[in-house]
Amino acid sequence: MRAVVQRVLKAQVTVEGETVGRIGPGLLVLAAAGQDDHEADIIYLRDKILALRIFEDDSGRMNRCVREMGGSVLLVSQFTLYGDVRHGRRPSFTEAMEPAAAREFFGRFVASFNGCGVEAATGIFGAMMAVSLVNDGPVTILLDSKKVF
Repeated sequence: MRAVVQRVLKAQVTVEGETVGRIGPGLLVLAAAGQDDHEADIIYLRDKILALRIFEDDSGRMNRCVREMGGSVLLVSQFTLYGDVRHGRRPSFTEAMEPAAAREFFGRFVASFNGCGVEAATGIFGAMMAVSLVNDGPVTILLDSKKVF
């Protein structure tokens, strides 16, 4: 499972002119499932996202996680994180999970945030979404449950 995590002042997702998910300060998470992902990948990524110490403490150091600062999380599915452009210029998405399985998998990922001490909003899986954000910092972190950067 892959994710791009951005520290934001605010973020929202709009589908066909209607806002379907919105947060104030917190994290925008663009996430995708790979073909060989399992429940352990969901738990790993959720726990990593919630524990990232990328918010400033009283000394101005990145030392607080989203829970500690009372922030929210906006979770958006984005299969293009598995786009492979090593050969040619058109991305190949063969490593991405098939859409039907990915819909269910992403739903489990979103549900895993319930009861974790943060408000979680989401977009609509498979929809053409307009994602807008005010990146704070900017701070952007890449996560992958299968490898370490």
